[in-house]
Amino acid sequence: MPPEPRAAFRPGLFRSFFLGGFECSTQRRADGRRLDLIAATRHDRLAASDYRQLAEHGITAARDGVRWHLVEAGAPGRYDWSAVLPLLRAAEAAGVQVSWDLCHYGWPDGLDVFSAGFVDRLAHYAAAFARLHLEETGRPPMVCPVNEISFLAWAGGDMARMNPGTRGRGLELKRQLVRAAAAAARALRQAAPGARILAVEPVIHVVPHRHADAALAMAYYNGAQFQAWDMLAGRVEPELGGGPEVFDVVGVNYYWNNQWSCTGEWLPEGHWLCEGEPLSPFDPRTRPLHALLAAVHERYGRPLFLSETSIEGDLRAAWLRHIGGEVREALRRGVPVEGVCLYPVLSHPGWDDDRYCANGLFEMEPLQNGHRPVHEPLAAELRWQQRLFASEFGAEAGEGGLPVPGGSRLGTAPAPPGPKPAGPERLQE
Repeated sequence: MPPEPRAAFRPGLFRSFFLGGFECSTQRRADGRRLDLIAATRHDRLAASDYRQLAEHGITAARDGVRWHLVEAGAPGRYDWSAVLPLLRAAEAAGVQVSWDLCHYGWPDGLDVFSAGFVDRLAHYAAAFARLHLEETGRPPMVCPVNEISFLAWAGGDMARMNPGTRGRGLELKRQLVRAAAAAARALRQAAPGARILAVEPVIHVVPHRHADAALAMAYYNGAQFQAWDMLAGRVEPELGGGPEVFDVVGVNYYWNNQWSCTGEWLPEGHWLCEGEPLSPFDPRTRPLHALLAAVHERYGRPLFLSETSIEGDLRAAWLRHIGGEVREALRRGVPVEGVCLYPVLSHPGWDDDRYCANGLFEMEPLQNGHRPVHEPLAAELRWQQRLFASEFGAEAGEGGLPVPGGSRLGTAPAPPGPKPAGPERLQE
C-alpha cells in the first residue's frame, strides 16, 4: 500500500515530478557574438544519450529549445527543421516528455524585434512547429513561446547586455515580447488544439539597504516581476493581446541569487538600478521560496512548476535539499506545484567568458561510452528527494507520472548516507 499522502495535491502535468532542463540560450552578446548553448554542450549531437541518461535517473520530462535562428535562417517563412528533429526524435525514443522553448533570448539575424514583422514571424514559426510536432509524435506540443520576457526586457532593452542592445527601452521591449508571445500562443492552439502553453518568468525579492528606498524596490523589482505575466493574462494593457487563453501553466525560475540586498542608484535614463550581494537563506530579510510560490499561485490561479533552479559547485546537493524542503512546504500549504526542473541539468560554458559553469547533474564532457559524467552528490540527493516526494504524494513507484522512488526505472537505489533532519531541510551557509 502506498503511504498516506501529506499533500492533498497530486501532480499530473509531467511524466516525472523532476525535470531536466538543457541550457538553450541563443542570444547575441553585447559584443555581437551569437551564443548557441545546445551546440556548445554538444547536446545537439548527443541528444539520444542525454535523454536516455535522464531516464536512467528517473527523469522522464525535460525542457529544451528550438533554435529559431537556425530554423528560419533563410527567407522568412522557410523552415529548416534539421536542427530540431534529432532532439525531438531522441526524446521520443527515450520516452522523455519535452516542453520546448521557441525563443530563448535569440531570433533570426536581420529581424527587428521592435517591428510588427517580429510578432507575425514568431506566430507563423510557432504554428509550423506545432504542426511538425503533431506529425512526429501524434500529440500537440507543450511550448513556452518566449522564455523570461522580464529578464530579456531588462538585459537587452535597458542594460544592453544582449540583443537588441538598447538602453531605456525595456518596457517597450517587454510589451513587444508580450504581443509576440500572445500571437504565438493563439497560433499554436489553432495549429494544434490541445497544445499546452507555458509562461516562464523569474521570481525575485529585493531588500534595499536604505529604508527610504523600500517603495522603490517594491515598484521597480518586487512588483514589476509580475508585469509580464499580468500582460500575458490580459490583466493590464489588454491591447497587447493578452488574455486567459494565452497561457495554461506558470513556470517559476528561482536561483541562489534571486534574492539580494542593495543600495539603489538612479541611472540617466530614469531607471533605478539595484544590484548587490545575494541573501543567504538564513538571512531574516529573505522571503522563503514557499511564500514566493504561494504569491504567484494566488495571483494567477494556474498550475505552476519550478521551471529553473540550480547553484554551481559543491553546493549543488545542498541547494536541491533546500529547494525540496521549500517545495514540500508549499505543497502542504495548498500550492499545486507540478514539478521541479533541474536547470541546467547539464553543465555548460558561461555566457560571457566561456568559463565552465559546473551546475548540472551531468558534467559537460562525455565519457568514452557517450554518457556524461555524473555529479554523484547531486545524484544521491536527487534519489532522496524523489523518495520524499513520492511519500508526500502517497504514490507507488512511477504511478501516474509521479516521481519514481530510487530515482531509476531500472531499479532502486539507496538514500544518500547520513541522518536526515526531522524538520524542514536547510541549505548550509
